[in-house]
Amino acid sequence: MLFCFKSAKNITLKLRKNALNTTTSMHITLLEPFFAGSHAAWATEYQKYSQHQINILSLKGRHWKWRMYGGGIALAAKFLEQKTPTDLILATDMLNLNDFLAHTRHKTADIPTAMYFHENQLTYPWSATDNDVKLKRDRHYSFINYTSALVADKIFFNSKYHLESYLGALPNFLRKFPDNKGLKNVKKIADKSEVLHLGMNLKHLDSHKKPKNEKLPLILWNHRWEYDKNPDDFFRALYILKEKGLRFEVALLGESYQNKPACFEEAKTKLADEIVHYGFAESFEDYAHWLWKADILPVTSNQDFFGGSVVQAIYANCYPILPKRLAYPEHLPKEIHKHHYFENFEQLVEMLTKAVENISLIREQNFDNFVKKYDWTEIVGKYDAVFKQLGGYLH
Repeated sequence: MLFCFKSAKNITLKLRKNALNTTTSMHITLLEPFFAGSHAAWATEYQKYSQHQINILSLKGRHWKWRMYGGGIALAAKFLEQKTPTDLILATDMLNLNDFLAHTRHKTADIPTAMYFHENQLTYPWSATDNDVKLKRDRHYSFINYTSALVADKIFFNSKYHLESYLGALPNFLRKFPDNKGLKNVKKIADKSEVLHLGMNLKHLDSHKKPKNEKLPLILWNHRWEYDKNPDDFFRALYILKEKGLRFEVALLGESYQNKPACFEEAKTKLADEIVHYGFAESFEDYAHWLWKADILPVTSNQDFFGGSVVQAIYANCYPILPKRLAYPEHLPKEIHKHHYFENFEQLVEMLTKAVENISLIREQNFDNFVKKYDWTEIVGKYDAVFKQLGGYLH
């Protein structure tokens, strides 16, 4: 019976390979348990621009921990109900791929699987106030990422930094377990991992282009209002500029949550004369307006696996001042790094001061060419090619 099963599986795979060789497109089932924000944008935009037929199976973007626990089972039920053919299963990092495959194995046993890591729970900085950290339950989410990567046929990370930091942290994570640690599995995961940068609809910004602010230099914050984006250093730098007597304006964009860092309310008072926008932009048009209007983008984040909001601002020709770590060095050519990357807080203040003092020169520079490589019109061909190869030639 085992021989017959293997023979039947090989025949099925050969038929799929031959079919993909004679057609220009394939059927990809994209599994997204947390369909919101950048995850939803990535999925729907790839569906729009791809030559392949992308069928998205998703769950609402809420209760992220429960999505990692139960999302695989819920999406398995959806998959079994559908009649759409599937040449490749593409899941994101929020899915427990093992659960999904266990519940669909009679239909998915011969279908190649890939995972796309927008983030991971091993190297993502947890909040010290999170109950799972206090109860030492936070490792389980990292273990879901690990076992899902282990079972996937191919793994894609949205930046080189993300890939290297994850693989670098995995051995120490596994050593924390009592036995059968599986350290050899790190190489197995590394061997099937590669970088596939985030695709973005950057050209959507073009239709909302506005002239730069002709008055005071406008400094931009366009990230989530959360601790991992390190807003404390951002505002601390602005306070120093104000103490120096420099004049500037500030636009504070991005989503805020109930437990947002207290420094935002403090800044609302201390920078009352400088803040020209405070809060979430209610429409993409409004958001794009501020990006094009802004002059300088100082970034202080402690965590960013890619930095979509940073890339958007750079595309809108905001002058980037970035930490020389995380994924940011991948966005600009090395020959200009010395003008845009800092290694400590003092360098951040120095570079920000010079940018404000030399705003007329700053406004003459363009940066969109450096990041347009991430626009879907530029990168979708690579996506389609690697997925077609995976679907047709993996076995």
